[in-house]
Amino acid sequence: MEKPRHHCGLFAVFGHTQAVHLTYNGLYSLQHRGEESAGILASDGTRVSLHRGMGHVGDVFDSAALGSLHGDRAIGHVRYSTTGKSDLTNAQPMLFSCIHGPIGIAHNGNLVNAPSLRQELERQGSIFQTTSDSEVIVHLLASNERSIEEGGLAEVLEKVEGAYSLLVSTRDRIFAVRDPAGIRPLWLGEIGETHVLASETCAFDLVGARAVREIEPGEILTIEAPGPQGLSSRRLQTEHTPAACIFEHIYFARPDSHIFGESVHEVRKQLGRILAREKPVDADVVIAVPDSGKSAALGFSLESDIPMDYGFIRNHYVGRTFIQPAQGLRDMGVRVKLNVVREVVANRRVVVVDDSIVRGTTSRQRIDHLRKAGALEVHLRISCPPIRYPCYYGIDFPDPSELIANQYSVEEMVEFLGIDSLGYLSQEGMLSAVGSPGEYCRACFSGDYPVRIHDTLWKESLEHI
Repeated sequence: MEKPRHHCGLFAVFGHTQAVHLTYNGLYSLQHRGEESAGILASDGTRVSLHRGMGHVGDVFDSAALGSLHGDRAIGHVRYSTTGKSDLTNAQPMLFSCIHGPIGIAHNGNLVNAPSLRQELERQGSIFQTTSDSEVIVHLLASNERSIEEGGLAEVLEKVEGAYSLLVSTRDRIFAVRDPAGIRPLWLGEIGETHVLASETCAFDLVGARAVREIEPGEILTIEAPGPQGLSSRRLQTEHTPAACIFEHIYFARPDSHIFGESVHEVRKQLGRILAREKPVDADVVIAVPDSGKSAALGFSLESDIPMDYGFIRNHYVGRTFIQPAQGLRDMGVRVKLNVVREVVANRRVVVVDDSIVRGTTSRQRIDHLRKAGALEVHLRISCPPIRYPCYYGIDFPDPSELIANQYSVEEMVEFLGIDSLGYLSQEGMLSAVGSPGEYCRACFSGDYPVRIHDTLWKESLEHI
């Protein structure tokens, strides 16, 4: 894996006869946030039904699966595993029964104190069914004297630490929550009187919803009826400086989304413009590593007056099940995803704009393909700073030894990658591309973690992820 995996995607509908199908379509728009599993939990106010499975949304749900779900409210989830094994038991939404009734949960993020809480709960007699940190929240809810509706959710969430955007479903309500630092995104939208929730606004576009606002950091939004009168909100008592994940803008979110009050496409284009000013180069053509590098490459081209062209063509039909070839053909796994357009790069000085480098192995193979296609020079420009530190909030590069920028200098990376020059965007340049630079987490670049990592059990558990 060269690129970091996305976290998870959340979608929900309250108060619509087609809630299940709307949720299915919403998850399609969020497929980029998780390709390991998908699930939908539905309720009609009395009955609760759930279907989930491993694979893409279109593989997990067919007409029969959608027909087995009933109700005018639903929550959905697409997942990549950042904590917990990749198997069906950890797929979400999760559904549990307890003294307070059925509880469904869908979670985007990581709880950094989950192992200690789990150990304490197990000592008290809790029996866990999964290895996911999300289940800790459910057990805390089940053991709490107050129900979710009576304030139990707020009491529980004040015990957990880390990154979480949550959807919690009971028979007759849906609760939407963001952690006090607001690390992960979550939006509220509407279709007439129907309430809709999504990790990104691109999901609203597909289902015809209007974006209303982002769920605020530390907010618990309760939905119990259609229309404005069905909404109520309260705040967690825990105070925290806002620390939205800057990597959502750099790589994770779709460019047609708005998150953290900004257009993803415009932020990425600005990243590219600033990169061109900070790391200029004489060249003949700018090409992007698709798809997340396109907006930054456009910005780089506009600022530098170097024309942009399509140097790589992406095969959009490569799934997770692509069989890796034998050692003698091992670079076919790269070629099948991105192929070089020879006419664009041959006999030209090429600037390759990418959003990030994690391990560097795939980047090295792509550069080799450009050389074989006849590129005279290859200059790599990265629209974020070097990733040198692990992320503890939901991105799956926890081991610093796997990060090329943690192990090598820029000069050593130039030699390893086989390029003529390498230029990273500065942290100052990156933050100047967003409207509220003081409200973003940049721990993977700086090592300055906004939510304290003090749970040694959790740190040890990363070794087994």
